[in-house]
Amino acid sequence: MKLKTKISLLSAAVALCCGSVGAQTGAAGEVAAPASMPWMNAQLGAEERARLAVAAMTLDEKLKLVYGYLGSDMESKKTTRPAPSYKQSAGFIYGVPRLGIPNLWETDAGVGVASQGGPDARPGTALPSGLNTAATWDLQTAYAGGAMIGAEARSYGFNVLLAGGVNLMREPRNGRNFEYAGEDPLLAGKIVGAQIKGIQSNRIVSTLKHYALNDQETNRTTLNVKIDDRSARMSDLLALQIANEEGNPGAVMCSYNRVNGVYACENSYLLNEVLKKDWGFKGWVMSDWGATHSTIPAANAGLDQQSGMPFDLADYFGPPLKEAVLNGWVPQARLDDMVRRILHAMFAHGVVDHPVAPAPQSIDFGAHAAVSRKDAQEGMVLLKNSTGALPLNRSAKKIAVIGGYADRGVLAGGGSSLVYPAGGNAAPELMPKTWPGPVMVYPSSPLKAIKARLPSATVAYADGSDRAAAAKLARESDVVLVFATQWTGEGFDMPNLSLTDKQDELIASVAEANANTVVVLETGGPVTMPWLPKVSAVLEAWYPGSDGGEAIAGVLFGEVNPSGRLPATFPASESQLPRPALDGFPEVADRRFDVNYNEGAAVGYKWFDLKGLTPLFPFGHGLSYTEFAFSDLAASVKGGVVRASFTVKNTGKVAGKQVAQVYISPLTARWEAPKRLAGFQKVAVQPGAGVQASVTVDPRLLAMYDSASKTWKVAKGDYKLTLAASAADSKAVSTVVHLDAAVYDVNGKPTR
Repeated sequence: MKLKTKISLLSAAVALCCGSVGAQTGAAGEVAAPASMPWMNAQLGAEERARLAVAAMTLDEKLKLVYGYLGSDMESKKTTRPAPSYKQSAGFIYGVPRLGIPNLWETDAGVGVASQGGPDARPGTALPSGLNTAATWDLQTAYAGGAMIGAEARSYGFNVLLAGGVNLMREPRNGRNFEYAGEDPLLAGKIVGAQIKGIQSNRIVSTLKHYALNDQETNRTTLNVKIDDRSARMSDLLALQIANEEGNPGAVMCSYNRVNGVYACENSYLLNEVLKKDWGFKGWVMSDWGATHSTIPAANAGLDQQSGMPFDLADYFGPPLKEAVLNGWVPQARLDDMVRRILHAMFAHGVVDHPVAPAPQSIDFGAHAAVSRKDAQEGMVLLKNSTGALPLNRSAKKIAVIGGYADRGVLAGGGSSLVYPAGGNAAPELMPKTWPGPVMVYPSSPLKAIKARLPSATVAYADGSDRAAAAKLARESDVVLVFATQWTGEGFDMPNLSLTDKQDELIASVAEANANTVVVLETGGPVTMPWLPKVSAVLEAWYPGSDGGEAIAGVLFGEVNPSGRLPATFPASESQLPRPALDGFPEVADRRFDVNYNEGAAVGYKWFDLKGLTPLFPFGHGLSYTEFAFSDLAASVKGGVVRASFTVKNTGKVAGKQVAQVYISPLTARWEAPKRLAGFQKVAVQPGAGVQASVTVDPRLLAMYDSASKTWKVAKGDYKLTLAASAADSKAVSTVVHLDAAVYDVNGKPTR
């Protein structure tokens, strides 16, 4: 009987995985489960299906699901990837084919389907940087980008995406800022949540990362972040909490750093208490690659899956975990919970019911490039346009284009998120060529796109290496476009906020030769601009993605009216930062040190407000080729819920989009800073027309977090609502509302 039962189960698994004749189809088109495999019944909830599947597993089958491999050969460790993994991929976890549980194929996907370096790099479509997407302030654009990445990943056979980066920009020199979504918890959480939702619309899993407080790369694996609970809950953790609520990710990736003395991936407070208990997260926690440091402490503290071996020093969740379970050091119930969480996400997000099958020939790279281009153009920020230099006049006869590899393409950020383009690297000579490189220039040339729009003009290029020659070309031209780049990447931070390779001097020389100089920045974050008074216009193009050259040209020539707004403050100098000197820089291997977040929850514009500092450009800033005005601001309070309505009018001559930003300030209570972003809405308005819009304020943004009771407490009193175009808008309009004292639970829901 036992032999017959095993054969029956195996046959059922083969039937489900390979489409064998005899499976019954229900009314909704779902394949009905055989009685012997009830967890395959799609009519059951994910929680029940996961429970049933765990009950059917052997100990060794459970252990397979909690242990992840690197999906690439690692020469330095003398290891080879598992045979079923995809070449040069990020990770792989064996499934349980006996029970119909598929393998997990993982890819890095911060801005697109990434690839490890090597001879078999898969080509993909790169979105612009995460900062660019945050600068769109548009949830539909964020969702569309996520959906595109997810579709491409699925076509390549991946069902887990290591995406969803939402580490707040506490440190503008952080090399990974380009992957994230800026400095404000509401904006970052909403944008990344929409991206995650878009990714998972493809019936695959996205992570949310890096959990938590992983805000610099220098000594990221050894540093210790020190912060009080209330400040963390109102800043970095709030951003992650909102992204979790909006996106419902299947997995969370814990980070490298220590938090208040304990590694994030074995920090019971972060993993068990905050994430799983307080937020009710039902998915699984995977470690970052190389972020696991133990077996028993990590498992009992809430880590559900070790990732990317051999990055860690030992296979902590391999044989050592089995021994720990058999000896009772890690309870059997804890291992079951680890596996159940992985299966819950796989069932909830369609990974089991809709298995992936590689079909790269089905990818519509043209359509995906259009998604990337729209994202880029929605997020580019026109920082300055004092003389109306932009949009460019098509009657210009002589244009100078200088620097930034603009004759060949546009820059990308480095590290694990790097997407390899179909056309190859347009500047393969650039260093470094190995991790965190290669420095990648996508073959979408701004120079080529500009020339196509000015067929009768003379468009000359200089690479900027000869400053005198560049200045001479500038003097002889009607208008000058200087492309300045700043390459940042995973694993390192910038020493300061200046442009590298003497580009500041180049821009100053060119602007001295021709006042009609436009600077296009391709940067991983904020930079200082000592030449700013001398140039006529500045466009922040971030890392603009696969079709970046076309995207930039479209904005420069007014085919697209720029509507990006800064998701992060641009400081005037490093002296304005909470930590003027970057802790631990330059990096010394294995050094342990503390990073004290003494600014608490006053991150970014909140710090500048608190200290009365004037930045180079404020959070939320961005210009347009038209003008806007706000009016009719009205606010109401019902059941403690604040709602603001208003009108946005286009007072200019061309159509455009404005980002209406609602800030709130207590007039009697004291917060971590004078004001907070409470809501935002991006609206498209025709010239001369007005559009009505409204925002509803999350009660957590009206409150202070109380750690003792785990509640958000709103103080009784008057609060000023301000409708503005930036955090420092002098033309803002405001009104006052009165709030009664109120208490909300840890998730911002009314207490009873």
